[in-house]
Amino acid sequence: MKRLLLLFVLGVFFSCKQNITQADMVNLNGYWEIEKVVLPDGEKKEYKINETIDFFKIESDKGFRKKVMPQLDGTYLTNDVQEEFVVVVKDGEASLQYKTTYASWNEEIIELTKDKLVVKNQQEIEYYYKRPLQFSVK
Repeated sequence: MKRLLLLFVLGVFFSCKQNITQADMVNLNGYWEIEKVVLPDGEKKEYKINETIDFFKIESDKGFRKKVMPQLDGTYLTNDVQEEFVVVVKDGEASLQYKTTYASWNEEIIELTKDKLVVKNQQEIEYYYKRPLQFSVK
């Protein structure tokens, strides 16, 4: 009986992955700051301060990600380097399929809300993002 209960609890725990739709993808737009990284062995790396944050922009099923540097006046420094991707949503699962001149890779979206983003890459590394707080000395 205990084994059945344990299997049930584990099944519920592992099936709690968010069911993502195309309509949810609008939440990806904007600025995202990395909060932590979880390696496949469970090791965690916390990020307290980030010199760069990610900016995502999607339209329909295509988009890009760009690294930007927040400034004290509330603006962002940026360059022309961006990683373009295609959004694939199927059966409640979503992924970003990147392709650059140098490489191609996929990131599975585990969770996406207006304030939280979790993606997992092909090496099973999970990246946890939050919306950055804007700061200004004005």
